[in-house]
Amino acid sequence: MDASPFEEDPSGSGDDREACVILSSELQVEERDRGGRGGVMVALARVCRGVVVAVLVLVACLSSATAGGVDGQGARQRLEVRRHLKRLNRKPVKSIKSPDGDIIDCVHVSRQPAFDHPFLKNDTIQMRPTFHPEGLFDENKVSSQKKTPSMAQLWHQNGRCPEDTIPIRRTTRDDVLRASSVKTYGKKKHKSIPNPMSVDPDLLNESGHQHAIAYVEGDKYYGAKATINVWQPTIQQSNEFSLSQLWILGGSFGQDLNSIEAGWQVSPDLYGDNNTRLFTYWTSDAYQATGCYNLLCSGFIQTNNEIAMGASISPVSNYDGSQYDISILVWKDPKEGNWWMQFGNDYVLGYWPSFLFSYLADSASMIEWGGEVVNSQPDGEHTSTQMGSGHFPEEGYSKASYFRNIQIVDGSNNLRAPTGIGAFTEQPSCYNVQNGNNGQWGQYFYYGGPGRNSNCP
Repeated sequence: MDASPFEEDPSGSGDDREACVILSSELQVEERDRGGRGGVMVALARVCRGVVVAVLVLVACLSSATAGGVDGQGARQRLEVRRHLKRLNRKPVKSIKSPDGDIIDCVHVSRQPAFDHPFLKNDTIQMRPTFHPEGLFDENKVSSQKKTPSMAQLWHQNGRCPEDTIPIRRTTRDDVLRASSVKTYGKKKHKSIPNPMSVDPDLLNESGHQHAIAYVEGDKYYGAKATINVWQPTIQQSNEFSLSQLWILGGSFGQDLNSIEAGWQVSPDLYGDNNTRLFTYWTSDAYQATGCYNLLCSGFIQTNNEIAMGASISPVSNYDGSQYDISILVWKDPKEGNWWMQFGNDYVLGYWPSFLFSYLADSASMIEWGGEVVNSQPDGEHTSTQMGSGHFPEEGYSKASYFRNIQIVDGSNNLRAPTGIGAFTEQPSCYNVQNGNNGQWGQYFYYGGPGRNSNCP
């Protein structure tokens, strides 16, 4: 509650005023008892009363000025938030209320945030990739013959977006206010990339991000694919998240890192709930000034009218019960050079223009697949935020989370199994990873863990 100008002053000057009032009253009584003698006493009482009034007026003015300053800051913040929401939320052709509370706006494809970028002002949208990776459709034929449960987004229950529009999750005022500032809304923090080459994993822990990943490096890569088991991990604190994704990386792990990322995440700070959601991310300078999640800045150009970035995925897997997964492919169009993303077998979602990047304008030098959590070390202990299913890899199918059929796209635009896969985690007693290989799942791994436990204090 805001302090009243006339409430007790914590500085102690209120005690002085009170003493002055008491003295004034006592002097007046004494004067009356003496039959009106003691003009000096009367004068002193009047002076005290004057001091009281002056002090009260001064306190009221100071309180008003302080309140005015706070209101001024609040007004500036409200204006900044309104302007940012106007930039992000475009006039829709149609809006759909999702059962989870989201509003999905169907925005004309040419009015999406990507086209705020100065290099895209008069650009022609590439509506479909020139080439898909070789071997993709043969693999899809095989996978479509299997009886796998279908995945959907919750908003589909209440409608679909028309042709020539794209679905955009509407950003709310509360979404922006949960961020530390308007500038940081929709952005990852610096140093959140797992670096398997680090000689000192403790250096990475300082960033508060922990990982359990499989990776390949030492070649030129033009894409990556994986089928990712979908769960809803528990998050201990709202400023933490848990995600499972693939990373396509170029450059060093310094200030110039290029990264394209896609997968699923649970992030209360970003979305205001604990739902499992599809997401993408990109940066061309190690998360410093460029890039963002989903469509929260100009960058990714969406061409698909059926899948919304940042929307909830349903259903999710149950421990020792039904298992659900999503397939994600990111590859570089060998003709146009743009990096395309496909969700499942049917949905080509859009692309990151190659000019956004320096190293990735040519190729990637490392591919990573796996999980990431934020460990804010609440109360000085390791977080209990879960990665994957919240269970360790050794528990296996239907209990631990997995990536299966992990592949890379080579220089000939062929999808193939990677060779020389490594594994990396900072603290295996908190989150771990185990690689494997078999005929049906190809290259795969189980990963994850509960975070804080008796071996991970």
